[in-house]
This record gives sequence, C-alpha cells and structure tokens, in this order.
Amino acid sequence: MAARREDFSLDRFIIRWAINAFALWVAFKIVPGIHADKLSLEAVIVMAAVFGLVNAIIRPIITFLTCPLIILTLGLGTLLINAGMFWLAGKISDWIGFGFQVDGFWPALLGALVVSIVSVILSAVLGGRRRVVEED
Repeated sequence: MAARREDFSLDRFIIRWAINAFALWVAFKIVPGIHADKLSLEAVIVMAAVFGLVNAIIRPIITFLTCPLIILTLGLGTLLINAGMFWLAGKISDWIGFGFQVDGFWPALLGALVVSIVSVILSAVLGGRRRVVEED
C-alpha cells in the first residue's frame, strides 16, 4: 500500500485561510509593535492572503538559500526566516493600502511565534492540515 497526499480541497483552503486570519488578528491584539490602521474583517482577510502568499512563494526560496545557516543553528535560523516573512507580509500589505505595520525585529519575531502557535492549535482542532490517504 502506498500513501499519498490528498489532492487540493477548497474547503481545506478556506479553513487554512480563516485560521491564518484569526491568528493574525490574535497577533495584532497581543503583540505590542504590530498594528493596523484599520483592523476590519476585510483588512484581516487581505492580510491573511498576503501572509499566505509570502509564505507559499518567498519562504521556500529563502529557506533553500539559507539551508546551511539553518543546519548550523540547529533549526533556530527558521525563527529568523519566520520573522522576516512576517515583516515582509506587513510591508506588502502596507504598500497595497491595508496599513499592517510591524515596528521592528522583536515584534516580527513575537508576531510570527504567535501566528504559528495559534495556527497549530486551530489546525489541530479544525482539521486544516493535509491528510495522507492510503491507496490499495
């Protein structure tokens, strides 16, 4: 029996998007130095889309290029990458007019940690992760 990942599901995609949006909202509420000009539902949804795109497109490239650093730091380099992706998502959403600002490295690091923790917890509860399907 071979195992394969389940194909794309729109339901799972929407759940992941909602989880990221909620996790970003939590980061806005509890991390000092992360703020938005207008924290509306529309703004949070767009910011979650920007954050998802940055993590889907740019993060794998940066992770590949910094693989020796990640190995050298025993995986702690991924914290720097996560903080950088969080900061970059803030800059991009600010450029497109949604006013998501990160005031420096420490707020970016704490924000990335909060988003990661909330996302993992909600994914475990809501089932937003990909499943492995057994084939006969």
